Amino acid sequence: MACFERASPALKQILLQLYRADKPLAVEHHLHEFGSLQYHIQSYVSEAHHVYLSISTPILSTGSSILYGFPHYTIETVKGICHEVVQIVEPAKTGYQLTLKLDFSKIPRKKDAVKIITEISSVQAVILSSQLRELLKNVNAQDISQGTYKPIKLVYHPNEPFYVVKQPAKLTAVFPIRFKEHSDIVIAKAFFQELVDVGNSGVCARAPPCYWSPIPPPELRGEPMKDLSTNGGFVSFEISARHIEGKKLDKTVWNLLNFNALVKYHVKCTKGFVQRRMRSRLESLVEALQRTGTEEDHNVVKVKG
Repeated sequence: MACFERASPALKQILLQLYRADKPLAVEHHLHEFGSLQYHIQSYVSEAHHVYLSISTPILSTGSSILYGFPHYTIETVKGICHEVVQIVEPAKTGYQLTLKLDFSKIPRKKDAVKIITEISSVQAVILSSQLRELLKNVNAQDISQGTYKPIKLVYHPNEPFYVVKQPAKLTAVFPIRFKEHSDIVIAKAFFQELVDVGNSGVCARAPPCYWSPIPPPELRGEPMKDLSTNGGFVSFEISARHIEGKKLDKTVWNLLNFNALVKYHVKCTKGFVQRRMRSRLESLVEALQRTGTEEDHNVVKVKG
């Protein structure tokens, strides 16, 4: 199941258990989360205050290049999570892109402990957010000519690319939507229309404006046809400066990276809800028919009597 929180709940729980343990523990955990994300957590009795956290995650890249390791700016961002507690181990554990050595003795035994461990559990969000920030920051001014802004194709999950168009006054994120089943398309389109309606109603006036179209928006004109062939249309968000100022930047970036996952989660939950309602109504109908049949049999017996 997709996790939409920046901090991994499972990782946070394991780290808190190790931090609060009365004595050193020898443990080894493997966590597999949505999007091919993997964590490996290990501690040793011989190293009382140390825990080793390794991570393997899909790397955000442009459509023209595929990255296999973390760039320097991402490593520096990870180091800044909590420099007294977090130390990068080189080389990383085999099969993982990054290994962190956590020194729990440097974490204060107060309320700040939960906050620090929550920040450490957000390491994947930190990695992805730093990559998207850097990609947007490095948009070459040469890509802007005659008032035309070239879209940046971003790939997080291989079959779910999305586009970001950087303009002077705003940033537009466009998501091509694809589904395998027709029923998913119907549910998703209803969801998108609801997003658009709520966004235009004034209830969510501070949220980025949302648009849905069955055809590619003008911003994607000239992009490869294979990337624009969809059965669920295109969802666009217009992001202005106030949506990315200060601490809002990381939250906005995280929401963009997980939008496709959110849509699929909503569709799955809606299908489950509809199936449960249909099953409940069917069971009620069967019970009513059974009661009717019993009453009729009883009336027949009375007549014969």
